[in-house]
Amino acid sequence: MDKRSDARAFKTIPVEEAVGTCIAHDMTQVIPGEYKGPAFKKGHMVTSQDMCRLMRMGKNNLYILDLKEGQVHEDDAVRELAAALSGPGVLFSDSPSEGKLELRAAYPGLLKVNIDALTQLNLCADVMCASMHNNTRVQLNQGIAATRAIPLVIHRDDLDRAVNFAKETYPIFTVKGFNPLKARLIITGDEVYKGLVQDKFKAIVERKITALGASLEESVLLPDDREMIAHGINTYLSKDTDLIITTGGMSVDPDDVTKAGIEDSGFEKIHYSAAVLPGAMFLIGYHKNTSIMGLPACGLYHENTIFDLILPRIMAGERPGKTDLAKLSHGGLCLNCTPCRFPACPFGKSG
Repeated sequence: MDKRSDARAFKTIPVEEAVGTCIAHDMTQVIPGEYKGPAFKKGHMVTSQDMCRLMRMGKNNLYILDLKEGQVHEDDAVRELAAALSGPGVLFSDSPSEGKLELRAAYPGLLKVNIDALTQLNLCADVMCASMHNNTRVQLNQGIAATRAIPLVIHRDDLDRAVNFAKETYPIFTVKGFNPLKARLIITGDEVYKGLVQDKFKAIVERKITALGASLEESVLLPDDREMIAHGINTYLSKDTDLIITTGGMSVDPDDVTKAGIEDSGFEKIHYSAAVLPGAMFLIGYHKNTSIMGLPACGLYHENTIFDLILPRIMAGERPGKTDLAKLSHGGLCLNCTPCRFPACPFGKSG
């Protein structure tokens, strides 16, 4: 322990002399395979009935606090830390447990983490914070991070250094809410257009976008015809459309002309290919306030693809570009696990 932080902050008394004193911190009890949590909360007045339980927990001595100037109890410290770390869309309780506080999502959305700032914060003395991955889709009230002061008593200078750094780099944690986008779908392919193959893409796309709060306004089947695809996209652009999704026709086959149709339609910014498997032949583009996503056929055969990594970011109002698609390379290989555990897996966790 840091002698500067703990000097005269508390004294030790034998447990048998503790009746009538207040416990200085949450005391954790561990029952292997059954329970881990506070057996006694900070401020609990010790009674004679507590003696047996304390001894079974292996507690021979207890702390009695006597804080001096410049010393801060872990519970008060963690409240300051949590407040400095929490940006828009992040909530936390005012009741620490075992010296920790959990940060939670105030609404469904996309978790954004300032990774460099979080790393630097954890280099500050006597504090820590651990989080979920950046760009993770989160649910209402889902835990996204947890923080604490390491010692029972932290020196005010050390706490201020960490808190001030978090404020200077604010926000370290943010949850960006999903926008209720209006989406339109173009399903391409001669085999589908002619009725030789039944389309299965529409159901997949609709299920995934509505789960995030978007709506599928309409869909159309088109053949592998460059001009018809470009015309279909322009028709959608003339309407109130936030997101256009095309399916199929993104590979190197001579009949695959969806990419060319998108290029002909007037989208100024187009990024083709992503460092993700499945989903390498993915396209994303932007025209004024409308985004377009070209989904390769892998989306029919794999439950999770590049679409599942980029869609939440589009829904949160972001415009991922070429560098963003390249950064997905680290963690961009789906392991095709059985059963699938996505998003609780490494896929897409590039940071």
